[in-house]
Amino acid sequence: MPHTVHGLVPILATPFQPDGTLDLPSLRRLTEFQLVSGVDGVAVFGMASENFALTAAERAVILREVTGVVAGAVPVVAGVGATGTVPAIEQVVAAEAGGASALMVLPPYLVKPGPAQLVDFYADVAAAAGIEVMAQDAPGATGVQLPVPVVVELSKLPRVTSVKVEAPPTAPKVAAVVDAVADPEFAVLGGQNAQFCLAEYAGGGVGTMPACEFPDLLAPVLADWTAGRTDDARAAFRGLLPLVLCGLQQGVAWAIHKEVLVRRGIIDHATVRAPAAVPTAATLAELDAVLADLGLG
Repeated sequence: MPHTVHGLVPILATPFQPDGTLDLPSLRRLTEFQLVSGVDGVAVFGMASENFALTAAERAVILREVTGVVAGAVPVVAGVGATGTVPAIEQVVAAEAGGASALMVLPPYLVKPGPAQLVDFYADVAAAAGIEVMAQDAPGATGVQLPVPVVVELSKLPRVTSVKVEAPPTAPKVAAVVDAVADPEFAVLGGQNAQFCLAEYAGGGVGTMPACEFPDLLAPVLADWTAGRTDDARAAFRGLLPLVLCGLQQGVAWAIHKEVLVRRGIIDHATVRAPAAVPTAATLAELDAVLADLGLG
């Protein structure tokens, strides 16, 4: 199965009303904003989606709304983050039934699996799926490493077509995976809010999956890079980097993404669910300064 997930694939935030319920009109506008910005795909239930705070019923509604707006224009990637194989397969089945094009699957993380268990887990998940599977290497969030030799073994599994590398330093690991995997169709993408996306591309990466508040600013950077205008891409990315870094602040990253989206008129509220935290006034003032420098304030 060749991979279909590549290029710019933002992780959608989950907009909430002030009372914490889903804000579906904002979600639809957010999805439309991605498409207008020229993305190559969208993802739901990733780290930036507050996946840790969503019920199964809410996940079904979100996926229904997003796939309805996308209407097949780009792939829709659904995150799977469970503490064991059985609940992971439950999420896989639900996502596929809901119209997801691909799955982004975290390893189990409460009980830390060993290398052989990781391979078995992804083999079982992929066997339960009829769509492609991306392994998500995010040890900062899970405490579970996907070493390069394990990723090589995963690349040999049916339907495991890609990996998202979020293990810092990401660029060297992207390059190491690209060099080690024998299958040239196996895709390696980066995350970490795209902070090292150009270095990852230089090492053979074929995509990045950041948060969703600046796809219109990042898409031209990636277009310049892939067209060989690397100096232009680097210059433009340097201007974008302060905003990228704002969205990497631990504890408040989810609120930062939403504060930007509210300021840009894309969603209505910056409400987050616990344990995500609300930024201080000083943090928001700095964010406003960054947006003003980009002409977005």
